[in-house]
Amino acid sequence: MLNNPSKFQGGIHSTLSPRNLRQTIFGAYLQDDWRVRSNLTLNLGLRYEMSTVPTETSGKLANLRNLTDAAPHLGDPFFNNPTLRNFEPRVGFAWDPFSNGKTAVRGGIGMFDVLPLLYQFVLLTNQASPFFQYTVIKDPFGFCACATPFFSLGGNSSFPANRLRTTYVEPNPKRNYVMQWNLNVQQQLTPTLAAMVAYVGSRGIHQPFRVDDANLALPTLTPSGYVWPVDASILNDNFGSIRGMFYDGHSYFNALETQLAKRLSHGFQVQGAFTWGKSMDTSSATVAGDSFGNSISSLHWFDPRLSRALSDFNVGRTLVINGTWELPKPKSESWVAQHALGGWQLGLIFTATDGVPVTPTWGTGDDPALTQSGDDWAFPNRLAGSGCKTLTNPGNPTNYIKTNCFAVPTAPTQAFYDQYCTKDQPFPSCFNLRGNAGRNVINGPGVTEMDFSVFKNNYIKSISERFNIQFRAEVFNILNHTNFAPPATPTNTDIFDSSGQLLPTAGQLTKTTTTAREIQFAIKVIF
Repeated sequence: MLNNPSKFQGGIHSTLSPRNLRQTIFGAYLQDDWRVRSNLTLNLGLRYEMSTVPTETSGKLANLRNLTDAAPHLGDPFFNNPTLRNFEPRVGFAWDPFSNGKTAVRGGIGMFDVLPLLYQFVLLTNQASPFFQYTVIKDPFGFCACATPFFSLGGNSSFPANRLRTTYVEPNPKRNYVMQWNLNVQQQLTPTLAAMVAYVGSRGIHQPFRVDDANLALPTLTPSGYVWPVDASILNDNFGSIRGMFYDGHSYFNALETQLAKRLSHGFQVQGAFTWGKSMDTSSATVAGDSFGNSISSLHWFDPRLSRALSDFNVGRTLVINGTWELPKPKSESWVAQHALGGWQLGLIFTATDGVPVTPTWGTGDDPALTQSGDDWAFPNRLAGSGCKTLTNPGNPTNYIKTNCFAVPTAPTQAFYDQYCTKDQPFPSCFNLRGNAGRNVINGPGVTEMDFSVFKNNYIKSISERFNIQFRAEVFNILNHTNFAPPATPTNTDIFDSSGQLLPTAGQLTKTTTTAREIQFAIKVIF
């Protein structure tokens, strides 16, 4: 309102035009089942799958070949094709070790290519200069050294050329693929009861590492971690920001799965499943840097090992129990009693899961680490004092994160301060040291919910044997249990402001992730 912003980000609408992207995908596969013995079957397969490099019908593609280039490469090719040798072998087996039909052992392993498809490049293509004018400018007053910012309502119709946004997609990406494997054992315990236990794993290679701004000052690696020198210059001063896609991400997943299922008998069936797994990666982003609500939109791409942690979507444990019970029909011969008391069915679903992780930050938007990025994030230090083995207070929505377990990064020694810190800050303050807290070190609150249903089946046999007018009453979250969402990023994950002061909103839970109790009624006609 005062026309006095600390940061300006936006685009000129009149410079935006459609992007008509084109791509062709081709795939072929061979697969066969080979019965080695009466109780052993092998499944063998080979798939070939490739895609062409995205093109735009009017040539409106821009991509830096190097992050430091003064101008982007325009038109085709957008990047070199990494998919031409995508041969994907798979093998699996099914074994009945006792040849009695009650035990089954199954397993398999295969390679699955992740093609660079158009969805990955939507934001990378439609916001790149010179085909669209989009800018990110910090300190608009200081940028132009004027009494008012260089922009104003109804004023300039263009942005400075060296403040526009462009795109960097790795010009020679490596083959992006995932290896997946599994092994499971199923056992029939009784004629209506079966159990299963399984191991599932995967490993992703050369996965997308997507950042919303790769244009920053590169830090110096010291024995105490990465430090951004005060006088460091931005990587490419020909552009205001650079959306980046690097294909050097990696992912890791391992899980134990168990299941116990009772088939319908005497009107009753129940099933329980439990999964205990861990998904880790160096980045969970593809379409945008902040694909998930708990994502960090511009991770430090210059060293992906820094962000190897739990995936943004990781849920450690999941328990699901569901069952139905068809109430027995009354033995009375009265038609009224049978119609009123018969045909009832009860259902129950109980779910309990761990929460997703979040990342503690500080000073977001004010660039306290001096990265000079248009999408800056700073990480605090994690303390190892008493009570800080875990970083949360479960059941405490006003102070869910233990803020006392974090501190602003400071110079560890006077010599370190003298070499790397600004001279106008008193020892041991050093605000340009990357904190050691890391990505996704805090687990958000879990989710518990119970849903209940009551059905009344009314079969009208005068029409047909299966004609049924079913009355349904369904109650979601019947216990009205409050399930809090993880702390909002960065509103509640910022522990300190840019001056190092503890924020009053730090660590709070302010939203829920499921609704309150909901009841719905319905009539369903089945025929």
